[in-house]
Amino acid sequence: MDQRTNNYYRNANGQPAVQEQRPLTASRGEEEIDLMEILSLLVHHVWIFVLAALVGALLVGVGVKLFVPAQYTARSTIYVFSTTGDTSTQTLSTADKMTTDFQIIAKSRPTTELVIQELGWDMTPSQLLKENTISVTSPEDSHMLRISVTNRDPAKAAQVSNALASVMQDQIAEIMKTDRPQFVERAVMGSKSSPYVKRDAVIGGLAFALVAVIVVLVRYFMNDTITTEEDVNRYLGITILSSVPFERNMTKRS
Repeated sequence: MDQRTNNYYRNANGQPAVQEQRPLTASRGEEEIDLMEILSLLVHHVWIFVLAALVGALLVGVGVKLFVPAQYTARSTIYVFSTTGDTSTQTLSTADKMTTDFQIIAKSRPTTELVIQELGWDMTPSQLLKENTISVTSPEDSHMLRISVTNRDPAKAAQVSNALASVMQDQIAEIMKTDRPQFVERAVMGSKSSPYVKRDAVIGGLAFALVAVIVVLVRYFMNDTITTEEDVNRYLGITILSSVPFERNMTKRS
């Protein structure tokens, strides 16, 4: 009797019973996952992953180099309170909580207008904010403000940072009712802050390699084709007694 069909046997009462046979199209995903087989699969296709990583790194690196403009960041630092006047613990604690307020003040229209006026540039406050990324932070456990400006031009980044720090000195003194803050450090020519071509290329290569791994695994789990003796035994429950070799390049007899 053909074992690819349902096998019949008789039970204790002599009645025929049906032994269920696994469908021929059972997918690998329905079987127990063989980790060693998957590891062997990945090792067998490692050249694909390496090639995908190289191609991804090359494409991302060239793309970032050609199409992503470089950005430069310059930083100036001011001390929130001068050495004279009220420097009580309560006042300094209040200053710590106002970093977010200073960030808002730095981007407000009155402040940006004063910055443009000090620089002598012909632009609107919205244009200034569009061309420059402004960040005001307070280093931990300090009473200083670090004013960072990012621009495509390293010289402009430094100019805007220093001008903004100068304007913020007057703004803070007026709002906080204290002495005018002092410069701790003036911004110099901005240093490159982005993009990092090598880092982005590595990330792109890893992403392409990961996609290649996912594609190989998906194709493996979706493949229902029976190709080896092990597949026949695993999915059909049939033991191979013998096999006939197949020669692809067999020549026809004349």
